[in-house]
Amino acid sequence: MELFSTPWWSALLAIILIDLVLAGDNAIVIALAARSLPPDLQKKAIVWGTVGAIAVRSVMTLGVVWLLQIPGLMLVGGLGLLWIAYKLLADTGHSDDHGPVAATFWGAMKTIIVADALMGVDNVLGVAGAAHGAWDLVIIGLLVSVPIVVFGSSVVLKLVERFPVIIQLGAAVLAFTAAKMVIGEPWLDGVFDAPANAWLHWLVYAVSVVGVLGLGTWASRRTTPTEA
Repeated sequence: MELFSTPWWSALLAIILIDLVLAGDNAIVIALAARSLPPDLQKKAIVWGTVGAIAVRSVMTLGVVWLLQIPGLMLVGGLGLLWIAYKLLADTGHSDDHGPVAATFWGAMKTIIVADALMGVDNVLGVAGAAHGAWDLVIIGLLVSVPIVVFGSSVVLKLVERFPVIIQLGAAVLAFTAAKMVIGEPWLDGVFDAPANAWLHWLVYAVSVVGVLGLGTWASRRTTPTEA
């Protein structure tokens, strides 16, 4: 693809739009994982969480052709993201209050990077497809996603502090994303693509979102009295 040609600019616009749409999930994960940290460590977690997310996504992008050959990748990623959505909701943050701050910070970093790696599958496939093999566009797409995730995480974190219900909304968004990954698993095309099984899409979405919210809320309420 010729540099700065019309197709080049069209592909770049598509990549930026993909980053804008999918970076929201990354911002939510970073904000929820960092919400229990002190203010100074929250900023540190946002910056380094974004760096880690971009690093993981860069490696995945370089190996996108190989990734496409891994059977069950979307299914495993979706199930893993469901677990992370549950943990982000169930973890009230009380258990870390008695431990060293560094452990709290690195615990948040671990959650951020693992979740971003799982969610990065959609982003990587989208960006790689829009770039049509043009690695300059892939690199630009990665660079564009950095300020989007950093700014988005800061905004979500401030909103969470004012409106705690956003924690539930964030977990629901992650659960929805996880369900979308499961439905998009090529292994299961025969199940979900059948016209008679269209209702299965809604069932997976509903079970994922309701299950994460219900179990996560129950777990957080169950542990709070013990840790108080």
